[in-house]
Amino acid sequence: MPTRYDAVIFDLLTGLLDSWSLWNAVAGDAETGHRWRHHYLKLTYATGDYQPYEELVVQAAEEQGLGIETGRQLVARWDELQPWPEAPDVLRRLKGEVPLAVVTNCSVALGTKAIDKVGVPFDVVVIAEQVGAYKPDPRPYRAALDQLDVVPQRALFVAGSAFDVNGAGRVGTPVFWHNHAGLPRPDEGLQTLEAEHCSLDPLVEFVFGGVNPASRRLWGS
Repeated sequence: MPTRYDAVIFDLLTGLLDSWSLWNAVAGDAETGHRWRHHYLKLTYATGDYQPYEELVVQAAEEQGLGIETGRQLVARWDELQPWPEAPDVLRRLKGEVPLAVVTNCSVALGTKAIDKVGVPFDVVVIAEQVGAYKPDPRPYRAALDQLDVVPQRALFVAGSAFDVNGAGRVGTPVFWHNHAGLPRPDEGLQTLEAEHCSLDPLVEFVFGGVNPASRRLWGS
């Protein structure tokens, strides 16, 4: 079946997996979990060159007053991660029609476990530890594009966070933002944002020729 793109690249921990629920459970409540998670994201995206993922998780917990042990509990409970309900079906419908890749800010050990939770194999897997850099540094995105042998304009990036919208946009890939949490838009990187939805469900129709404007949901529109 013809597709609009030569490949689809996914963020893993927020684009395909409901990692928010795990962070909230470990933190004790949603407000604390979101505060801790946002602080961790700031640390990770400001780091650039790879530093041990597990250490950044613990550092974020400690700096948010949650203690080192809370950060360690997140790593210990990693197997509790679950995909968004629609994610496996969406991937199965795309599989075989267009190459699929995943790019994740994680260690190899935790990234491999998280990918297994999705239940659908990817053609290309890029983990931050492997390339020595965290998104939104361009190196992880470009590693996926190189392995797929696709130019940026022909690969759709499915972002899970505002940081990925920015990072993928700067590399030049069109972006579909799975903004499940309804997060505010970033200040930059929007030049390649083609769609923004609170669910992955519209993605298949989008890849196979575009979405019906009536079904398109843009936060703040």
